[in-house]
Order: sequence, then C-alpha cells, then structure tokens
Amino acid sequence: MTTDGVLIESLGGPAKLAELLGYEKHGGTQRVHNWITRGIPARVKLDRPDLFQNQEIFKERVAA
Repeated sequence: MTTDGVLIESLGGPAKLAELLGYEKHGGTQRVHNWITRGIPARVKLDRPDLFQNQEIFKERVAA
C-alpha cells in the first residue's frame, strides 16, 4: 500500500474521507479509493490542509 493509502486508512478509509471532503456518496467513495493506488491529488491536499497537513508528519514516520 502506498503512503497515501496508509494516510487514507488513518483518516477512516475511503468512505469516511469522501464524506469529510464533501463528495457525493455515489462515486465519491470510489474516487477516494482510487487514490490508494494513484495517490491523493496535490490540489486536494492543498485545498484541505485541515485534513492533510498534520498527516504529512505521519507519512514521514511511516516512510522512515
């Protein structure tokens, strides 16, 4: 699993993260699930620092 995949799981999984991001239930969960493999788009991370900024420290620790 990619570090973004670990990050998604640490935020509650694809369904929870899609909900937190305000995506529609239909399609939103699949969209976020795809990021486990493809990576979370940089624009999403920049638009929601409240969700992802503190998680960057977590990713660095996982990678070490």
